[in-house]
Amino acid sequence: MGVSGTMIPMRTGGIRLIVRATVAATATVLTVPALLTVPVGPAHAERPALGTAAGTAAGVAAGTAGGSARRAAPAVRARAAYVFDATTGTVHLGKQATRRMPVASLTKVMTAYVVLREARLSDVVTISAADVRHAATNDATGASLRAGERLTVRDLLYGVMLPSGADASHALARVYGPGQARFVAKMNATARSLGLTGTRYGNPDGLPTPDGGYSTARDQARLSDIALRDRVLPAIASARRHVVPKSKTHRAHVWTNTNKLLGRAPGALGVKTGYTRAAGYCLSFAADRDGHRLVGVLLGDSGSERRFQTAARLLDWAAAQVSDDTEPADDV
Repeated sequence: MGVSGTMIPMRTGGIRLIVRATVAATATVLTVPALLTVPVGPAHAERPALGTAAGTAAGVAAGTAGGSARRAAPAVRARAAYVFDATTGTVHLGKQATRRMPVASLTKVMTAYVVLREARLSDVVTISAADVRHAATNDATGASLRAGERLTVRDLLYGVMLPSGADASHALARVYGPGQARFVAKMNATARSLGLTGTRYGNPDGLPTPDGGYSTARDQARLSDIALRDRVLPAIASARRHVVPKSKTHRAHVWTNTNKLLGRAPGALGVKTGYTRAAGYCLSFAADRDGHRLVGVLLGDSGSERRFQTAARLLDWAAAQVSDDTEPADDV
């Protein structure tokens, strides 16, 4: 392997080493864009993409330049993955990060985000038979809602995010579209406004549709970071359990969060689980560690429990890297 370097000034001060290398290897190279733009502080600098020869060589050069290699990234069997430090903008890991894929119920993060910009938390929504039927006929996870129940938007958002209720998301989209098609249009308009260029939603719940919806690991990680900056969503996404006491307008409900990282990984903040046969097991996750917010996404894992184990290891590994956020991201 031949490696040469060129020193160029950075807008933020200091010097960036651009590494050029030729690598002869038999390993399979991941298919990702040629350049990945990574924000570091207030400036943006381009570095070789993960999985390319240049990106691999850059990792080797940087690891040896400091006298010791970085600790290897945990194995990731999910089809796509992305982990970054939302505090500094440092990307720690990417695997097929810009590949467009179905994301199952991770879709509901955007659903909740849009609802919070359309509704008041104290608004009351009446559950319709169509809301209940939607979850039942599609064999989707539900919040055990019944037609005629009247619940606040706040409670329904817990029903969307914790048990991943397709009945709850259907009810909110029906009211605040109004109608599913208009609500999905708002979701896609919001995605564009947030710069999620690899994302297109087909419905409010992530169930398979004929026209299909898709996103990327990188877009979903960015969305999770944005959602966690909302004044309401962090408390909902990080709740392990939510109880809705019985009242004159609805039955009692007890919803448990499907995200097993909560209570297991230090500083875990949520964010959302997902699964369909097409999407596989998906997870958006985040944790606060030593003044840094680490955010990640796994898409298309084949094991339900493994996604939580992998996410926990990635959080521990990324937390160990924050002492030197100038090193390039690892390729997996």
